[in-house]
Amino acid sequence: MITVEKFLNFHDTLNCGQVFRFFQKDDCYLVISKDKIAKVFNFDGKAYVKSDDEDYFKGYFDLEKDYGSILKTIQNCNIKKVLDVAEKYSGIRILRQDREEALFSFIVSQNNNIPRIKSTIEKLCASLGAPFTFENQTYYAFPSAQAFAEADISLLRGAGLGYRAEYIKETAQKIVDKQLDLDYLSTLSTEDLRKQLLKIKGVGDKVANCVTLFGFGRGDSFPVDTWIEKIYREDFDGKLTDRTKISRYFLDLFKENSGIIQQYLFYAKRESFI
Repeated sequence: MITVEKFLNFHDTLNCGQVFRFFQKDDCYLVISKDKIAKVFNFDGKAYVKSDDEDYFKGYFDLEKDYGSILKTIQNCNIKKVLDVAEKYSGIRILRQDREEALFSFIVSQNNNIPRIKSTIEKLCASLGAPFTFENQTYYAFPSAQAFAEADISLLRGAGLGYRAEYIKETAQKIVDKQLDLDYLSTLSTEDLRKQLLKIKGVGDKVANCVTLFGFGRGDSFPVDTWIEKIYREDFDGKLTDRTKISRYFLDLFKENSGIIQQYLFYAKRESFI
């Protein structure tokens, strides 16, 4: 059992839009990544992680990063609303997700809502993922690129992908054929990584920023969706209308802390805290 003293609130971290494979079970959450699973919960101010793959989830929950130091750095921005949301949601961490899973998941997320995204992903996992057990229950791994590439297009559409099925299948085939090398992409600067991701069918600016942030761990990323546009106009008196330019505005403002501040702001607005 892993114990974390502070700066890890599972409810906020899992529900702030960065991940889709988790389920609430009584007072715990079950979190699945690739073919691994953890039972996580908060109790008496601490966070606990139970898994057969503890080392994996130490990385997944980014437990070696000093979020206390990050919060101290954020305090230097002197923007009251940012300081307020950072204090309120200081338990949010940026999860270090598998790059391939993040890429496919955020292609699924395009023009979609979270309940439907989660439902579609679970159907795909049940159809194409390898089964494994945890505490005498059967779960399914996230499908490999090979599995997506070999899947019948009707199965992908039937799982709820709709027009996104072609994007998933084409991307998977490129990974299998090594035309798309995620290991190589990880060596690029964030801006060059973003440009390469934008070449993938089904990946627009928001999805590219989500993948750089949640799949590649690039803190200098700032996804912009409807909620962030609302924040930009209502809380930062913004006048820009182009989401790419809005993202650049926040990146120039928050630099390497852009990703975590985006999550604080996004979650705070969605929870009506600001």
